[in-house]
Amino acid sequence: MPALSKKVDYKKDYKQFYMPKPVPDILFVPKMPFIMVDGSGDPNGEAFAMAVEALYSMSYSVRMSYKSKDVPVGYYDYTVFPLEGQWDLLDRSKPATDKSNFKYTVMIRQPDFLTEEGFERFWEQTKKKKQNPFLEKVRFEHAEDGWSCQMMHVGSFDNEPESFARMEAFCSENGFIRSSKIHREIYLSDPRRIEPSKMKTVLRFPVNKLNKP
Repeated sequence: MPALSKKVDYKKDYKQFYMPKPVPDILFVPKMPFIMVDGSGDPNGEAFAMAVEALYSMSYSVRMSYKSKDVPVGYYDYTVFPLEGQWDLLDRSKPATDKSNFKYTVMIRQPDFLTEEGFERFWEQTKKKKQNPFLEKVRFEHAEDGWSCQMMHVGSFDNEPESFARMEAFCSENGFIRSSKIHREIYLSDPRRIEPSKMKTVLRFPVNKLNKP
């Protein structure tokens, strides 16, 4: 077992991306490594739960790899990152309140030492231990949000439109415009353990700078 360095904690070491204030702000989000899987439909359904389970199974395989005989090069101790989701609609003519119309990519950020070869290895190992059809769909990919507006949303998922309205108003007042209907959510609370009014979710969408004459 290698000697582990100081533990990396996303709430402290990547605070700007995961612990924003409950007010809108503009920031640049660089390219990061993720394990991700695509899906669609109501996130309260079984398919979504299995997709999330597949992501956590893979993420903990990477996290615990320091106990293996073949420790990844550059391994460092870290806290597993939170679940994230990019959300869109299958049919934009339908209301956003129709959860069966949701299209999503759920993902968990990975440590910088994870490579494509490492992912393949952990993928094969995890499939041998876990019976989950979504493991066949997971992939390793780098994603960059770029210039974005984000804020901490405190409360129920159903009240997110109020925070998005605040974010869009903030952009308009500061010379930015939302550039896509797709948005990202980062889940810092477990809805099974905390009441809806206290849940914390990072909301983020891409923006462009307006060229003023």
